[in-house]
Amino acid sequence: MEHLLRATARAEARHFWFRGFRAFVTPLLKRATANRPGARLLDCGCGTGANLALLDGFGRAYGFDLSATGLRLAREAGRTRVARASVAAAPFSNGSFDVVTSFDVLYSLEHRDERAAIDEMFRLLRPGGFAVVNVAAMETLRGDHSVLSQEIRRYRRADLRALLSRAGFTIIRLTYTNATLFPPLLCARTLQRVRGLRRESDAPQELTVPPAPVNALLTGVLWLESLWLRAFDAPFGSSLLCLARKPE
Repeated sequence: MEHLLRATARAEARHFWFRGFRAFVTPLLKRATANRPGARLLDCGCGTGANLALLDGFGRAYGFDLSATGLRLAREAGRTRVARASVAAAPFSNGSFDVVTSFDVLYSLEHRDERAAIDEMFRLLRPGGFAVVNVAAMETLRGDHSVLSQEIRRYRRADLRALLSRAGFTIIRLTYTNATLFPPLLCARTLQRVRGLRRESDAPQELTVPPAPVNALLTGVLWLESLWLRAFDAPFGSSLLCLARKPE
């Protein structure tokens, strides 16, 4: 995970994947915070804290993570509303937040911790509050990046729906994302599995920012996909994005 955090910190401002992710998640955050002035948001497993800048645009954002390295990088970048804790035992009282987020965390947790993390998100939300969850999707897309991110599983739509519903959430929106990149990703990751997946120490190159023209092109492709996703759900993709609500 230390390798992942350091590689992520170098890439998250400019890499097309992170730019696309922010374009996908922004409409859900707008919906979750509509008519909630002064909303309190919590990023559960915030890593380097980079997404707190995005969340701060919708209220007052806080984050926590178990990694000392991630929190150090967050504080070095001026993100001070962060704490060290496990996603399975958050250091906040019941109903403290209007929105909780979990971005690419659940897939690296053992099943017991995965369920505990979702239960904690439910506990932390005020009645009527929203959870925004992003996870890796489709087992057929396992590849070198899976080594870097320490994936235990990749999700199907039904898997994530069942997990969140079990905890008491009502599913508002659930869609795959990065569908436009699915064909090249499928080819590349199939070849990676045939070749044999890289060691974790070699995997950070998965987050290397491509040459500027390529990075700009792929950013544009994902931005166009984000516009399409405002009206439609994608039937496949490398990630699953969900907006869920805690009942009133």
